[in-house]
Amino acid sequence: MHSAVQLACPIDQLPLEQGDRRFHCGHGHSFDLARLGYLHLLPVQQKRSRFPGDSAAMIEARQRFLNTGFFKDIAKEVAIALTQHVEMNAESCILDAGCGEGYYLDYLSATLAGKSLFPGLVGLDVGKPGIIAAARRNKNVAWLVASNRRPPLLPKSVDGILCMFGFPVFDRFKELLKPGGKVLLVESGPQHLIELRDVIYEETHTRGPPDLGDAEAQGFEMVTSDRFSYPISLNEQTQIADLLMMTPHLFRAPRRGKERAAGLTQIDLTVDVVFRLLQVKA
Repeated sequence: MHSAVQLACPIDQLPLEQGDRRFHCGHGHSFDLARLGYLHLLPVQQKRSRFPGDSAAMIEARQRFLNTGFFKDIAKEVAIALTQHVEMNAESCILDAGCGEGYYLDYLSATLAGKSLFPGLVGLDVGKPGIIAAARRNKNVAWLVASNRRPPLLPKSVDGILCMFGFPVFDRFKELLKPGGKVLLVESGPQHLIELRDVIYEETHTRGPPDLGDAEAQGFEMVTSDRFSYPISLNEQTQIADLLMMTPHLFRAPRRGKERAAGLTQIDLTVDVVFRLLQVKA
C-alpha cells in the first residue's frame, strides 16, 4: 500500500495499520487483503442491500465497451484536469469515489507511470464485482469495497477526489480533503447519448448536470467548468447493448424503447460531458 494512502477503520474510524496481508485498528478490528489485492471495507451494517452496486453483468458490459476506446478521450481529459489542478507528488493521495471497474483511474495511473514522485491512488466502489475487475486491471492502486457515505480514509488525507457519473457526498468529501484539495465532478451534459435516448424514450429531455446546492452548503465553490463533446459511431449491436447496460437507461427505459434499441445494428452518438472542479472556500 502506498504510504500516502491513510486508511481508516470503517467501524470506528481509527487509523488502519498494515501487517503482512491484514489491516487492523487499535480496537482490534481486522481486514484481510484479498488474493487479488483489494480490501473489503464495507461492513454488513453499512450495506443498503445484500448485493449493493453494479452487478457482474453490468461490469462486464462496461469493460467490453470501455475497452473499445470510445470513451478514451474522456479518460484523457480527466487525467489532464487532475494533473493540472491537483497536487501530484509522493505525499499526494487521489481518490476515485465510485470507480466501478477502474477504467479512469487505470488511465491516470498509466499517465503517471515512470514518475519518481508517484502519488497514492485509491479506487473506491460499493460494488464488489467492479472492485474485483479493477484489481485485475491494475496492481498499483489501492482498491476498496466501500461506500462514498463512509469512505474509509482518514480526515484531511486526500488531495483530490474524482467522481465520475456518480454520487458525490459533499460533507464526506469535505472531511477527507486536505486544505486546498479539489473535487473533480464528471457528469453527463445535456446532449450526452441524445441519439440513443431518442430511440428508447417516447419523449427526450435535455438537462444539464445537477445543481451544486449541496456542495455550496458544505462550503464548496466552483473553480472551473468545462464542457467536452465529440461524436462516436457504434457499428455492432453488441456495442449498443453493452452501452445501454452500463447506463441508468437500462432501468429507466420502457420495454418498447429497449426493444427498439435491441433492433439497432448501427448508431451515431454524441458524447457530451461536463467537468466541474470544486474547492472549499478559503
